[in-house]
Amino acid sequence: MSKRNFILLIIVLVIIILMFFGFLYFQSKTPAGEEGTGTNFISQFNPFGNGGKKNGDDTGTPPVDVSGYEPPTQNEELELTKVSSMPVAGFSVFQKERLKEVNPTPALPLSGEGESVPPAKGDSGGQKPTPPATEFAPALRYVDRATGNVYQTFADKIEERKFSGTTIPKVYEAFFGNKGDAVIMRYLKADGKIIQTFWGVLPKEVLGGDSAGEMEIRGTFLPDNITDISLSPDTKSIFYLFNAGEGAIGTTLDLVAGKKVQVFDSAFTEWLSFWPNSKMITLTTKPSFLVPGYMYKVDPLTKSLTQVLGKINGLTTLASPDGKLVLYSDNALALRIYHTDTKETDLLGVKTLPEKCVWVKGSDFIYCSVPKAVISTSYPDTWYQGEVSFGDQIWKINVVSGNVEMIADLSAMEGGPASPSQGGEEIDGIKLSLDEGENYLFFVNKKDSFLWKLKIK
Repeated sequence: MSKRNFILLIIVLVIIILMFFGFLYFQSKTPAGEEGTGTNFISQFNPFGNGGKKNGDDTGTPPVDVSGYEPPTQNEELELTKVSSMPVAGFSVFQKERLKEVNPTPALPLSGEGESVPPAKGDSGGQKPTPPATEFAPALRYVDRATGNVYQTFADKIEERKFSGTTIPKVYEAFFGNKGDAVIMRYLKADGKIIQTFWGVLPKEVLGGDSAGEMEIRGTFLPDNITDISLSPDTKSIFYLFNAGEGAIGTTLDLVAGKKVQVFDSAFTEWLSFWPNSKMITLTTKPSFLVPGYMYKVDPLTKSLTQVLGKINGLTTLASPDGKLVLYSDNALALRIYHTDTKETDLLGVKTLPEKCVWVKGSDFIYCSVPKAVISTSYPDTWYQGEVSFGDQIWKINVVSGNVEMIADLSAMEGGPASPSQGGEEIDGIKLSLDEGENYLFFVNKKDSFLWKLKIK
């Protein structure tokens, strides 16, 4: 090759390289208002653009795992407290009346006291003590897994007190209905084969009194081998599934009136239910890593059945209170929001399971217990089987704007469990629940079944 041709070749190569880097530079400067811009967290990680993803289409770029993100500071107002002194089978948050504390406590005035108030009529002057001031505050009731005894405490002042003395050994699962006044306990009979479900009504308390932990729970038994139970949003009814022959039957039970109504039947028996609102009960096939999952909704009034999601391996779901949104994940734990009206899907960029989350009443926010790290394995099977356990942070997700915020690292908080490096275990949060004012977030540590409270406001 001549010297002249060699120089021309070098010049052409330099021009090509400059053109390539110039193209990359201008591609990164997308004009404002075009696709790919904005501060919406969802849109930055949504590989489907503004049009959304159609139901059942699970292709595209894998989600970015942001669960390892840690902000520089943490809200100092957050308080983490262990509530129970024992492993619990289930718990409930409800509003409970109590005597209002007055400091200093004044002497109770008598009606008729004061110069401007005439005395009441009667043999003794009609003077009666003024009733003490009361208030309603968030309270907790929970069931000891070992004994089936019910315990209770107020959320703002943890003072664990035994409520009932009725013993039911080795309760695996418990629910509280009718604003905490009814309890459902599930356990295995002595033969280890039959699942029994006990439904009882809790005795009424005397305001300001002490039950001394000896109250007896009276009730009855539901059908043997109930496979799944969910509470209605007002907690006055339950929906339960049991196998009949080769199929499954779903029944609602009014815990106040005791009325039962069959609303569902299926030839398939492996279902998980959830009751987000009065017009909708969701039924999701039990998940497994390589098995396509499906979600349906049934109207408990009309008994109509409609498919919502399908053909998603490892599908787990959690519908919003208004029923318009479905939080779901797949076998990679990729968390998404499905819009039931537009059939579109938003990718949240967070990896966890919907059952480690809870919706706020307005259906615009979610609190989730999110693993710090998610290793590659066969989810959700390995997590259900206890082969994999998580150490979690609490995240707040705005499903309207797409903003995602880590608000608490549970292992790093004062009052939390010691980290593994300190010889302790972290929290793998499940059964998340909020009080009525959404000031407290409650959850159970899957590792040991102890109940915890996080003050978020």
